[in-house]
Amino acid sequence: MTASAPPPGDRGQGAQEDAGYQPDPRRWRALWVTLVAGFMTLLDVTIVAVALPTIQRDLHASPAQVQWVVSGYALTFALALVTAGRLGDALDRRLIFLLALSGFVLFSAACGAAPDITLLVVARLAQGLAAGFMAPQNSALIQQMFRGAERGRAFGFFGSTVGISSAAGPLTGGAILALASGPDGWRWIFYVNVPIGVLAVLLGRRLLPRTPATGRGEVDVPGVLLLGVGVLALMWPLVQADTGGITGLWWLFLAGAAVLGLFVVRQRRLVARGGQPLLDPRLFTTVRGYAVGAGVGTLYFIGFSGVWLVFALFYQHGLGFSPLRSGLAVTPFALGTACAAVVAGRMVERFGRLLTVAGLVGVIAGLGGTALLLLFLPLGTAPWVAAPLLFLGGVGGGFVVSPNITMTLRDVPVRMAGAAGGALQTGQRLGAAVGTAALPGLFYLVLGRGDDYRTAVVTALVAALIGMAASLALAAFDWRRDRRTRPAHRRCPDEVANDPVHSRQT
Repeated sequence: MTASAPPPGDRGQGAQEDAGYQPDPRRWRALWVTLVAGFMTLLDVTIVAVALPTIQRDLHASPAQVQWVVSGYALTFALALVTAGRLGDALDRRLIFLLALSGFVLFSAACGAAPDITLLVVARLAQGLAAGFMAPQNSALIQQMFRGAERGRAFGFFGSTVGISSAAGPLTGGAILALASGPDGWRWIFYVNVPIGVLAVLLGRRLLPRTPATGRGEVDVPGVLLLGVGVLALMWPLVQADTGGITGLWWLFLAGAAVLGLFVVRQRRLVARGGQPLLDPRLFTTVRGYAVGAGVGTLYFIGFSGVWLVFALFYQHGLGFSPLRSGLAVTPFALGTACAAVVAGRMVERFGRLLTVAGLVGVIAGLGGTALLLLFLPLGTAPWVAAPLLFLGGVGGGFVVSPNITMTLRDVPVRMAGAAGGALQTGQRLGAAVGTAALPGLFYLVLGRGDDYRTAVVTALVAALIGMAASLALAAFDWRRDRRTRPAHRRCPDEVANDPVHSRQT
């Protein structure tokens, strides 16, 4: 069986799914439950960063120990995604989502109550694992509950959640620290998840649909182990970047790539034997736009995720801003993302990949203009003069994330939605890990050569723009190809997969 053949027993599956679709009257209320839960898990990636100095002081921790509060969460989050998505496809997305959300609430409380740095790091590892099990169910439930133009709107809200949660982390963390001042004020960064999470669990039990039973309970355990070891090997040097992990453990990148190669070989063999792979390789070869969309998202998150840590370092250490004031300085980006992402979800069916291209141009223009202002204007006024440019960048970001998610996942069969969403988010988490390790590292490298905060922040921003430019080049390539093959991809996914001309183009 070749990689371009349709999945066994799945000929016409996409059309059958649409034909049997009955819209759930509770679907929009259910969507908001998943979005609130997803917002919490993604917010916790960045919200803790502003509290690290306070945590280090109160718990008498070393810099290496306190860094694990951030990097440990990101590590276990990324490790869980694909396996969790496959389990949701095979068992019940609602069940996995509710169990993971309950665990996230429990471990958030454990983080807040941690008496020392060791227990805090352990609780953060468990919290990240729960978040990783929850995240792929979000996109999978959207695909299960919505079809057609409604799916684009739902992914618009989802993309807005992704963008806002990442950009709003510093502001939210600063606001909580300002309200809960005192030695243990940082604990409320974790405690705030508890009442919101409990409410989401109760509403989720009432509103979320169950995954239709199809007898797909088989899970590739050796594949789980290979994928986990491979992702761990790629992530470990990145989470250890502050202690020389990239230079000292560079060989793990090669080892991780080799293990992931073995994982791909195993998945192909399972497909050839008619088995159930953990991640079907045909997602990347026959599903229109999936491979390109995953690449666009990964490259974008390299620049997008690292920028906020660089801004926090620059504003707080370079300009002496408080955590709250530092968060306010980047709020225009979050506002722009919120405004644009929902609108983009309504436009994606009409304009397709062009929205991503236009959005990336906007992000590059906004952040590039901000870099120029920080380079030439007095540092006391530049952050506030740059607010309109950051808003422009945020609007561009809103046209990147949600359309890219929609374009990447729109042709994925619902039966594979969890694994596909997990793989997409794994790429984004890896990109985020690269960005949050490389950009602050570059910032400190330049700073160490002359104590010049202006040059350091501009250099880091230029590096972020290079990653976004690479994402733009890939998106533009796909947009041009999309214009040539548009009549083909309007058909159902399995018909397109059977078209040898389209298979060669894809």
